[in-house]
Amino acid sequence: MRAGRGVAAAGGLARHVPVMLADVLEAVAPRCGQIIVDATFGGGGYTRALLEAADCKVVAIDRDGEAIRAGAGIVRQFLPRLALSEGRFGDMEALIAQRGITSVDAIVLDIGVSSRQLDDASRGFSFQTDGPLDMRMGRDGPTAADYVNGLAEADLANVISVLGEERHGQAIAAAIVHARAAGPIATTAMLARIVAGAAHQPPGRVGLRIHPATRTFQAIRILVNDELGELARALVAAERLLAPGGRLAVVSFHSLEDRIVKRFFAERAGQGAQGSRHRPEAAAPLAPSLRLIGRSVRRPRAHEIETNPRARSARLRVAERTGAPAWPARGGRADFERLGVPDVGVLGEGLR
Repeated sequence: MRAGRGVAAAGGLARHVPVMLADVLEAVAPRCGQIIVDATFGGGGYTRALLEAADCKVVAIDRDGEAIRAGAGIVRQFLPRLALSEGRFGDMEALIAQRGITSVDAIVLDIGVSSRQLDDASRGFSFQTDGPLDMRMGRDGPTAADYVNGLAEADLANVISVLGEERHGQAIAAAIVHARAAGPIATTAMLARIVAGAAHQPPGRVGLRIHPATRTFQAIRILVNDELGELARALVAAERLLAPGGRLAVVSFHSLEDRIVKRFFAERAGQGAQGSRHRPEAAAPLAPSLRLIGRSVRRPRAHEIETNPRARSARLRVAERTGAPAWPARGGRADFERLGVPDVGVLGEGLR
């Protein structure tokens, strides 16, 4: 969740403060003449802060065409130092290459759905206001409704239990299959009611820390957008793009994401096992391509959580590129397994 609320700014974007902005700026330390990638443009908060901090150039990426179009004003404000690219951050290497750039000095990754998407009922990410069951960050591919109404009960239970870390996954899947027999589940409110009933936790119950549908919505959103696969591919792309001494700052919002980032950083820093049950140990260890920076993980400060509750689960990890070659991808499921990307049987292809 990439930002809190703010006032309107030029170009239609909210002038908001992204999660852990001060920490990200400190970690990246933008300098004049650098090329920096904001791989999750969203509302433009990180991009604007980077451009205001130094006379650098930013290439910002977002798979959501609406975010790119809304960013026209900020592009005009910072020409010629800002360029926007529509696409997935897992494809950032190709997107950056299209601009004739082969290496960059820093990359910022803020994983997850943006506040602008959450707050737009028509996008179907949130159960706070009713809307179509969509959840696509872009406008391509199957919607949440397609998966909710089309997956077999066992697959649906696996997705909810694994990607949502939901202990009532089996009961929720059974309730969904029972409900859709009477007609398609088409809206966020319909799905939220079904989940709340299956979890035996009415949404209005006093003392609940989160809405009972939160984990199920998380699971389906991750599935729809292949978020964990995209994250793994983005980390590998970042490793290849960063120049020696370049910084990679990753903000994640739940344990599945953070686990992937932690394992990738540890492995590339020479702190993890380099073998796999799918492939014998290499004859010689690969040289570390990353160096960990600062504390292993940083969390938002209390005052930030107070002003922006969406920041409460944020985690920031930072690494610096060494001069060693980027590690080769092993290919297929082995790459995902090594980084802790769960296998639910319906996620995207492996690392490229």
